[in-house]
Amino acid sequence: MTEEQLIKQLVEKDPKAFDILYQKYSESLQGVIYAIVKDVEIAEEVLQDTFIKVWNNATSYSSAKGRLFTWMLNIARNGAIDILRSKSFGNQKKNLTADYFVDILASNDRVDAMIDLKGIINYVETLKEKCKKIIDLLYFKGFTQKEVAETLEIPIGTVKTRNRSCLSKLREKLPASYGH
Repeated sequence: MTEEQLIKQLVEKDPKAFDILYQKYSESLQGVIYAIVKDVEIAEEVLQDTFIKVWNNATSYSSAKGRLFTWMLNIARNGAIDILRSKSFGNQKKNLTADYFVDILASNDRVDAMIDLKGIINYVETLKEKCKKIIDLLYFKGFTQKEVAETLEIPIGTVKTRNRSCLSKLREKLPASYGH
């Protein structure tokens, strides 16, 4: 089944489409959620909420704005960060769009079945310390660029430059199966 057919059936509220969607994406999404919340039960709750939101809001998905997995990943990531904010961080953290990081994960059609968050983290670990800190704070902890600048006590321009540079280095390290 093509992604377009799956989306069409999802919009039509076909339970088979939901089952396929869950089988295809749940493991990858749960890995991303768990990396943020660091709690299995909370990750499972956020995953369930993610799929409910996907089911209820399927008509709002637009392939012109990106792939289905990218859209679902943003829903999952935002849900996980919302949980962190509500339970641990209060209103300290503001959400950050994950466009750059999502592109690394979702730029290849085959990546949906192959994403392994631990694998991504292993590649991140091979980067220089300054890159590890930037990627961890921005993409796994949900800091804004301004918050990263304040936390690391560096100018925001430096955060932006390092972010681009570090993600470029990460893309170079990732095997073709991860989407570059």
